[in-house]
Amino acid sequence: MSAAPSSPSSPSASPEPSAPALHGIRFAFGTLTVLPVRVTRWDRAAARGGMLCAPLAGLVVGAAAAAVGLLLLVLGAGVLLAAVATVAVPAVLTRGLHLDGLADTADGLGSGKPAADALRIMKQSDIGPFGVITLVLVLSAQVAALAQAYAGSWARGALAAVVAAVAARLALTLAARGGVPAARPEGLGAAVAGVVPSAGALGVALAVTSAAAAAGAVLGTRTALLAAGAVLAALAAAELLLRHCTRRFGGVTGDVFGGLAETAATCALVLLSLG
Repeated sequence: MSAAPSSPSSPSASPEPSAPALHGIRFAFGTLTVLPVRVTRWDRAAARGGMLCAPLAGLVVGAAAAAVGLLLLVLGAGVLLAAVATVAVPAVLTRGLHLDGLADTADGLGSGKPAADALRIMKQSDIGPFGVITLVLVLSAQVAALAQAYAGSWARGALAAVVAAVAARLALTLAARGGVPAARPEGLGAAVAGVVPSAGALGVALAVTSAAAAAGAVLGTRTALLAAGAVLAALAAAELLLRHCTRRFGGVTGDVFGGLAETAATCALVLLSLG
């Protein structure tokens, strides 16, 4: 438990306005990446700030992925190897948790069992056939899309890596909005379900979409529109999955959040590889 906040009249009260933002950033990076950031608060307020800051964690992950891909291209690697490395970086920086969540979600949905049984399947440590097939298809699509983007231009490939990573975490922000219930009383899903006000989620979505368009504008008007469209398409795909999971499981879980992130990233990459 954190210490009680200082009263407004105390000498230590002046830094307090920045504390919620700091706790939110710590929560985002501490739960969504393997970066050595310690989560100092695990309450609803910190979770709200963390989910609002999730795209910022995506920006760091995406920038790292793009940097590795570009480095390999500079060293003479082909676009396929660069694409594989670019896809591998987010997996490493998240300990594969989003991919694991995607596989578990696929197993739960594919089982066709009632919610309680499907959730039990998702908690098992092994991966079933639906999860394996989904992982193979999703990773193949991501690598193919990035290779196509790098083949068009190195800058397009780097942009795709960053936009996809940010859009993936933005999908988590929207999935944590008010009105979306948790499927279980424990776990990350329960900790962040419903913590983000709908207006705040919409504001972050508009900011990210605008930033993607601005980044794409460096490569031309068409790329700007494509980047903004990639974010919106990624959110639409994630929203469809979110609604389906909410109907099937009764709410969201940490696994569902992972599935949403990978779905959004894949959709964004595919769209940004076009043209």
